Amino acid sequence: MGSGMGEAMNEEDVPTYVMSLHGNDLHYVRAGSGPPVVLQHGVLGSRRSWAHLVNLLAEDFTLIAPDLLGHGDSSTPRGDYSLGAHAGGLRDLLDELGIERATLVGHSLGGGVAMQFTWLFRERVERLVLVDSGGLGRELSVLLRVPTVPGVELVLPVVSAPWVRRGGGALGRQLQRIGMRSGPDLEELWRGYLRLGNVEARRAFLATLRTVVDTGGQTISAVEKLRAFADIPTMLVWGGRDRLIPLQHGIEAHEAIPGSRLEIFEKAGHFPHLDEPRRFAALLVDFVNSTKDRLVQTTVPPDPGTKLQA
Repeated sequence: MGSGMGEAMNEEDVPTYVMSLHGNDLHYVRAGSGPPVVLQHGVLGSRRSWAHLVNLLAEDFTLIAPDLLGHGDSSTPRGDYSLGAHAGGLRDLLDELGIERATLVGHSLGGGVAMQFTWLFRERVERLVLVDSGGLGRELSVLLRVPTVPGVELVLPVVSAPWVRRGGGALGRQLQRIGMRSGPDLEELWRGYLRLGNVEARRAFLATLRTVVDTGGQTISAVEKLRAFADIPTMLVWGGRDRLIPLQHGIEAHEAIPGSRLEIFEKAGHFPHLDEPRRFAALLVDFVNSTKDRLVQTTVPPDPGTKLQA
């Protein structure tokens, strides 16, 4: 595999497609060529969370980065937003794209989806990469517990109101006081919360979060199932300064998965792949190269989706 590591790409330049699945529009990035790697974003995130990595990895892999249902530009129907539903939706997308097996990379909520997918469809998983993943312990920042409080639906529209957007600097300072770092952490959270001005996006966000979180923390845990992943090459990547999901979750998961690999980005927060995209890209290439015995699917058929204009 090459490792040319091109320049980081702006999100506006990322090749994006849309496909109708079960009556819902699913938007996704597809770029590069080679073995398929599926990138799954976290809650409040979207395919845009991976934009800076596309050029860095496109020489080595066919990259697929969907907007999960209810996120980004994908449809926001009333319905099931559980991890199982997201995993099933990902399976259907891969079926349509002709991808039988892939390396799964999941960040935060996307890590929970990746683990659920692995549990349900393990024959389709070549490798598993969990980045500051949810679903590995109870502890969780108050920022993600507050939205599960009854009645918060009345407050969230205020968070994304125009006057709050204009005062974003003041809100950012408040977030820093509770431990959130400036840079990717604040930028991604701020971008996600602004989207909640849309009533359908807000409903989908709450439906998604409440399937995995309550006021006390995370309600879904894969810890007891991790040993069953022993035959699947697994790498955990964590920010040493993550204030949303503690590093200890990654350490304990690494200890529970025989043969797994743990990489800690000491100065990064909840988005290590954005704090240090070149380091993350190099790690992913190295991880795949070091587990080539798992390499089954090396190419992906032409895309059946509709490519959107930049």
